[in-house]
Amino acid sequence: MSGRIFLLSDDINTDQLAPGRFMHGGIKALSKHCLEDIRPDFAKDVKPGDFIVAGKNFGTGSSREQAAGALRHLGLAAIIAKSFAGIFYRNAINLGLPALVAPDISDITDAMEANLDMGNAQLHLDTQIIVSLERVPDNLADILSAGGLVPFLKARFAQEKGNKL
Repeated sequence: MSGRIFLLSDDINTDQLAPGRFMHGGIKALSKHCLEDIRPDFAKDVKPGDFIVAGKNFGTGSSREQAAGALRHLGLAAIIAKSFAGIFYRNAINLGLPALVAPDISDITDAMEANLDMGNAQLHLDTQIIVSLERVPDNLADILSAGGLVPFLKARFAQEKGNKL
């Protein structure tokens, strides 16, 4: 996966990702307002395959699944951060959106081009620098590979049902 990096700060919260005042319009309408309070053109500028790279505590705040859903709807390839709020992290994985931890993002700048190598847990920057990522546990990697928790469970239940025949 390759795309452009949108660099954000620490403590990006779920209300910035999915502003409550737009929750009534569904995910398509909501995603048009993703991050508009801190980066007004984000939803217009982001393209499928792009990345968010952020500091600590990404996704802090409420448990609203729509925060990860808006990012997924916009086509982000992954979110890479120093750390994630626990509920946001799990919501992202459950929706099939990779949430990857990078302890050191000091070599990353806004608008860089990058290529994600999930298998080797690396982000290759256009400056030829490689950023190491923490590996996603196998059970969560399986969910991501399936496209999210619902497709993962559907496939698993279909397989189990087939084995009982």
